Amino acid sequence: MRYISILRVAYRALGQNKLRSFLTMLGIIIGVAAVIAMLAVGQGARDVVQAQIASLGTNVLIVFPGAANQGGVRMEAGTAQRLTEDDATAIRRYCPAVQYATPVVRTGAQVVAGAQNWRTVVYGVYPEYFIIRDWSLERGQLFTDTDLRGATKVCVIGRTVATQLFGDADPVGQTIRIRNIPFKVLGVLAPKGQNAFGQDQDDLVVAPFSTVQKRLMGITHAHTILVSARSVAEIREAETQIRQLLRDRHRLAPNEEDDFTVRTQVDIANAADATSRTMAMLLASIAGISLVVGGIGVMNIMLVSVTERTREIGIRMAVGAREVDIMAQFLIEAVVLSVSGGLIGIVLGVFVSRTLARFQGWPVSLPPQAIALAFLFAVAVGIFFGWYPARKAARLNPIEALRYE
Repeated sequence: MRYISILRVAYRALGQNKLRSFLTMLGIIIGVAAVIAMLAVGQGARDVVQAQIASLGTNVLIVFPGAANQGGVRMEAGTAQRLTEDDATAIRRYCPAVQYATPVVRTGAQVVAGAQNWRTVVYGVYPEYFIIRDWSLERGQLFTDTDLRGATKVCVIGRTVATQLFGDADPVGQTIRIRNIPFKVLGVLAPKGQNAFGQDQDDLVVAPFSTVQKRLMGITHAHTILVSARSVAEIREAETQIRQLLRDRHRLAPNEEDDFTVRTQVDIANAADATSRTMAMLLASIAGISLVVGGIGVMNIMLVSVTERTREIGIRMAVGAREVDIMAQFLIEAVVLSVSGGLIGIVLGVFVSRTLARFQGWPVSLPPQAIALAFLFAVAVGIFFGWYPARKAARLNPIEALRYE
C-alpha cells in the first residue's frame, strides 16, 4: 500500500506540469521508437538475406576451379579449366559425407520462341541439380538421366524466361531455339526471386549437362561442381573429403596450393549474417544514443523538481518520512516518466516500422524480444538517470529544507 500511495503521489506531481512532463518524455519516446524501428529494419534485412541464402539449396557446397597461369601471370579465381565431369562423379562416389553432386556449365545465349526473344543464362546440369537446389516445378516435368545420357535437346525454364517468351501462354511442350538449336520445354520452375547478390534466379534455362556441354558449347570441362552434403553437420566433413579427393585426382604435391576452391553455404551465410548483424547493431547504437539523451533530460527535470519541492521534502521528513521513502518517491517519478515514454515510443516504433514496410518497401521484422528490450531499456534509463536526483532529495537536511523559499 505504501508504494501504491507513492505511485499516486508521483502521478499527481507529474500531472501538475503536464507539458514539461511530456517534453521530458519526448526524448524517451523518440529513443524507444528509433530503437524499435532500427531493430525491425535490421532484423528484416537479416531475414531476407537468410531466405535468399536458403534458396541456394540444401547443405550446399560449390567447387570452383582455381586461377589460370598465362605466361607467368596468374589470372583471377575461376579461370582455370581443371574441373571435369569425372571429378563430379568421383565426389559423389568416393566422398561418404556427400549425398548429391552435379557438374555445372553455363553460357549466355539469346533464346527465341516464335516472334519473341530474350537474352538469358543457359545451365547444363544433372537431374540432381534440382534436388540440391531444392527447386520444385510449377508445371510440367524435369528431364531425366535418359535425357542426360542421350544429350537430348530438352529443357526447363524459369518463370522470368517463360513470361518474356510466352506471356500468359503455357510454355510446356513448346519449342524454343538456343543458338539455332531447337529445345523442347518440359517444364517451368517454381519462382525463387532474387538471390543474395541481387540476381534474378528465375531468369535461366536448365538443360541436360551433356547437351549444353557438347551441343551448345563444345567444351570438355565443367565450370563448377555443385554438391549437397548429407546433413548440415556433415558440411565441414564433406568439404574436407572433397578437398583431399580433388588434390589426389589432380596430382598435387603436398607443397602445392589447391587448384580449386570449395565454398560452403555456411561460409556465405556467416559472412552475410555478420554483415547484417553489424549493420543492425550500428543502427541500434545510433538509436540508443537518443535514449541516453532522453535519460539526461529525465535527470535534468528531476533535479529541477527536487529544487522546486525542497520545502515539501522538508515537511515530509518533519512528519516522519525516512530517506528511503523520499528516495523511492523521486525514483518512482523518474521511472514513471521513462516507462510512460517507453510505452508511447513502442507504439510509435511499431507504427513507423509498418509505415516503412508499406510505403518504402523495406523488409521489416519485429520480434517480441525487440519490444521487450526497448521497454526494459526505458525502465533502466529511468532508474539510472533518476537515481542521483532521488538520492540528492533523500539527503537534504530537513531544517534547511523547511527554511527553503
